[in-house]
Amino acid sequence: MAHVNQMSALDTGLLVIDVQEKLLPFIPDAKALVGNVAFLVEAARLLDMTVQATEQYPRGLGPTVPELAAKLPTRPDKTSFSSCGIPSVVETFHREARPKVVLCGMETHVCVLNTALDLLALDFRVYIAVDAVSARYRVDHDVALRRLERLGVTLTTAEGCVFEWIGGASHPRFKEISRLVQDRMKRLTP
Repeated sequence: MAHVNQMSALDTGLLVIDVQEKLLPFIPDAKALVGNVAFLVEAARLLDMTVQATEQYPRGLGPTVPELAAKLPTRPDKTSFSSCGIPSVVETFHREARPKVVLCGMETHVCVLNTALDLLALDFRVYIAVDAVSARYRVDHDVALRRLERLGVTLTTAEGCVFEWIGGASHPRFKEISRLVQDRMKRLTP
């Protein structure tokens, strides 16, 4: 029997928050961030999971970066820091029976934090792939993650998420997931 906090591809959704062109140049190790977000999106799509994305005031911050935009065709814009300010985000996770939500994107201490707090208030179980979130300043990123963990958010990693979603090598999509993992390793190895 699975632990109440254990994710699976059947009960978990993915939310990509505001990975936008004009802010990305100020994000430390932006290439790795985008690669880890793309890895999560590709794996979630392969597993037929619910994947949603948002853009924070794209007129000012630009659109989602091209590497992700093609994988995320629907990206409603928002002015609230929380992605829950877009009613369809919460409605979609409820409708598709996704009580667990993995967050990735930026910035950790602004839109990711506010989204996580709202999802917690709505009784979702919230997970953050720590290698797929970032902020302009390390202190903001680190303090936000510590605060969120104390409030009940589960911290994990992109690869940790994907392996937890499939549960084992007997999963029918394991070989395809394994290829994604190997491709990611090649991209991350200098």
